[in-house]
Formats: sequence, structure tokens, C-alpha cells
Amino acid sequence: MSTNTIKAILFDLDGTLLDTHDLLLDSFRHTVREVLGCTIPDERLMAKVGQPLNTQMWDFTDDEAVHDELCRVYREYNASVHDKLIRIFPGTQEVLDELHKRGYRMGVVTSKRHEPALHGLSTFELCDAFDFVVGSDDWPTHKPDPGPVRHGCELLGLDPSECVYVGDSPFDMQAGNGAGCVTVAALWGMFPAEVLCAEHPAYECKTISELPALMEQL
Repeated sequence: MSTNTIKAILFDLDGTLLDTHDLLLDSFRHTVREVLGCTIPDERLMAKVGQPLNTQMWDFTDDEAVHDELCRVYREYNASVHDKLIRIFPGTQEVLDELHKRGYRMGVVTSKRHEPALHGLSTFELCDAFDFVVGSDDWPTHKPDPGPVRHGCELLGLDPSECVYVGDSPFDMQAGNGAGCVTVAALWGMFPAEVLCAEHPAYECKTISELPALMEQL
């Protein structure tokens, strides 16, 4: 069992545990082509990955009906190609097993809705590693607001200062810092290191396999 101050580790999902870059980008490209009849630069399509889909789609329209259609088409297409395009980051299962052996409790706090998040985890048999999943439909506020991360800590009965939050987006770092957690920037994810470091994470890891060694220091 861990005797350190840190008792639990909360993870973002997309770009942190699961490599969904190609899945998300393909889904965005298809959606704007089908609904808007145009192409949008990849950088703009992916700029707000890490926030709920409903939030992201307002970047492409200010019409509510079009917004809702973008979300509908995205979700339908994403589900149809999900299992073909999703990947797990190398070493993830081994890291989770090691952290579990050390006595850390673990949870997922994601901007993805609850059921799709569970499906992604179950694709790689990861569900049993976590005490809970907090999705975008499980809490009224969303990252970068600290509410969902703080709620994850509450589910464990722990103070945020006893929890690490690991994520690959600036919104993850903002939420984790705002909640009072120790933040770890997942540099293996979708955002450049300089974007994450600008949010002042407490620590950085280049790969998920570096996480157990980092936890020994905390």
C-alpha cells in the first residue's frame, strides 16, 4: 500500500489513457463535410478537444439547429468507426496494474459522455482498474471548470490535495489546478508540450510509463 500523501490518481480519457486522435479527427472531418459542406483546417477542428462535444461544435456555427445536427452526425459516425480507429497507449495496462498494486485508487474524469467513455475503456478491458467514471453528463459543469475533478475526489472521500490529476489538454490542467489536485501533464497526448506547460502543471511525463516513478516522489 502507498504510504505517500497522494492516495489516488484521476485520469482524463482521450489522449491520456486512450489514443483517440485519429478517431476524433476523422469524425470531425466527416461531420463538417456532411453538415456544412466544407473543410476546416485540422488545427481548428482539434483546438478544443478536451471539452464536451456540445461546446466544441459552437466553434463551427452559431445556429442552434446546425449545432445540434453537427453533434448528431458526429456521434453517429464516431460510433460507427470507434472500434476500428481507437488505440491504447503503449504501457497503459501495465502502468495501471502497477499503480493498483501500490494501493492507489483510480478514477476517470472525462469530457466524453459516460456511456461512450465506458465503451472506450471496455474495448481494452480497462474498466476494472477504476473506481468510477465521471463523464460530461454526470456533472453540471465541465472542464476547464474544476467541478468534475473535484467531484471525482469527493467520490473517493479524499481531499483534492491527496489526488493527482493526469491529462493531456490545457483544459485538464486548468481543471486539475483549480480543483486543488497535483497536476501531471501527459505530454504523450494531443496537445504540444508548450501548450500544457503554459498552464503550470506540477509535473510532466513524456510517456505514461514514467508515471509510476513519478508517484514514488510524491
